Amino acid sequence: MPKISPKWIVLLGVVFVSFSSIFIRMSEAPSLVIATYRMGFTVLLLLPFVIKNKKKELKTIDGKSLLTCFISGIFLALHFATWITSIRYTSIASSTVLVNTHTLFIAMGTLFILKEKVPKKAFISMGVTLFGSIIISLGDHSMGSNVLYGDILAILGAFFVAGYMMIGRIVRQSISVTTYTFVVYTSCTFTLLLLAMVTGTSLYPYPIKEWFIFLALAIFCTILGHSIFNWALAYIKPTFLSTAILGEPVFATLWALLLFQEVPAIWQISGSLMIIFGIYLYIQMNEEKNPVILDEK
Repeated sequence: MPKISPKWIVLLGVVFVSFSSIFIRMSEAPSLVIATYRMGFTVLLLLPFVIKNKKKELKTIDGKSLLTCFISGIFLALHFATWITSIRYTSIASSTVLVNTHTLFIAMGTLFILKEKVPKKAFISMGVTLFGSIIISLGDHSMGSNVLYGDILAILGAFFVAGYMMIGRIVRQSISVTTYTFVVYTSCTFTLLLLAMVTGTSLYPYPIKEWFIFLALAIFCTILGHSIFNWALAYIKPTFLSTAILGEPVFATLWALLLFQEVPAIWQISGSLMIIFGIYLYIQMNEEKNPVILDEK
């Protein structure tokens, strides 16, 4: 057990992750470019560690598991493509809260795809979360149709990350988290590159400011953020970690207020609190379940 409480380290990771939407708002590059370089830099930074410590495991991954990891990476790429784009059209508060509704999609996937039993009480939390999402979307609609489009993209981002997490739940039974993450991130990067090529999105040139933003997203939000979460699972309950991550929209909204003067409206606050409360209820009811790979915002 580390000398510093892992719970405090997790809180630091939540703060790092909360800057993701802020860095994205600061960037003027297309969403696919931001996502591609964020994940590309992350893969490059992880490569020396993986070669040194996980090369043997990489060589022994069976074809089925490798294919599953590639599919997981595609879902993660689609998550980034939709969620990052959503920040261009809606508020940071709405985007970060709505993308956290992935628990709702995971619950539905657990019920209809994995055919696992979902507690009846879980439907209450799902209903609260859904109602909160409706409040945000209806309120955003009063600000213009483009804002509603951003809300829809954020919800799509939640749907795709839920698929990524559910796939990870299956394949992580036979592969270490480091190896799984590296393969998925690599697949995600190549998928984003392909999407950029298909859509004619130019990957260069960009000002030096943009490169610092891409690198900051990789180092602070992905490696120092989500890597901390994965490390912490060895010391704390998954329930505490999942609950702590609910603080990400709160911090993101605070940074948006300080840096961009984005003051959340009363309907945003009300809907957000309902969503966070609904997600919290769902997490508490699933405390004893096995953890899944965490959201990669």
